[in-house]
Amino acid sequence: MDLKIVLLGPPGSGKGTQTERLVAEFGFTKISTGDLLREAVRNGTELGVKAKGFMDAGKLVPDDLVVGLIREKLKGLKGGVLLDGFPRSLEQAKALDEFFHVELAVDLEVDQEALIKRLTERRSCRKCNSVFHLEFNPPKKKGVCDKCGDELYQRSDDTEKVVRERFNTYTERTAPLTEYYRKKGV
Repeated sequence: MDLKIVLLGPPGSGKGTQTERLVAEFGFTKISTGDLLREAVRNGTELGVKAKGFMDAGKLVPDDLVVGLIREKLKGLKGGVLLDGFPRSLEQAKALDEFFHVELAVDLEVDQEALIKRLTERRSCRKCNSVFHLEFNPPKKKGVCDKCGDELYQRSDDTEKVVRERFNTYTERTAPLTEYYRKKGV
C-alpha cells in the first residue's frame, strides 16, 4: 500500500500501537519522531543533546531540528509511509508539505485522565522499543521485556507532571492540525 499517512493524537493515545498494527498488516514504513529522538538522546548525538532538555520538560523539540530529522528519514523512501508523532505543530505541517504529500490524516481522541493513567503506568524497553503497561499489558516477568529480555524503564516524560505538560502542549500546538488537514481534504 503506497499511502502517505500522518497519525495524530495526544501523548498516550495509542499512535505507536496503531502504527505497529498498520505496519504489520500493510507493510508501511514507520517513522516515529519519538523513537528517533529517544535514540539520538541515548546515543548522545548532537541532536540528542539538544533535544533532551525539551523532552524531559514535556516540551516540543524545536521545529528546525525535527523537520530536518524527518526530511532525512524520508529521502528515497518508496511505498507507504506512516508518520507517528509528526507533525506536531502547524509550522511543522507546512514544512512537511514542502517535501511530502500527506494523503490521509488520522486523529486519535482519548480522555485526558485516561491518558495520564496510560502514560504513568507505561514501561518501555530501551533495546527494542517494546512498550508495556503495568495494568493492561504487563510483562510476563516484572521489569523485563518479553521480546528481548532487556530491562524495562519508565521514560522521564511519563511522570504525571510531565504528562500533564505534554497534554497542554498538545492542546495548544498539535490539536489545530486536525482542522488544518480537514481543510486540505486529507
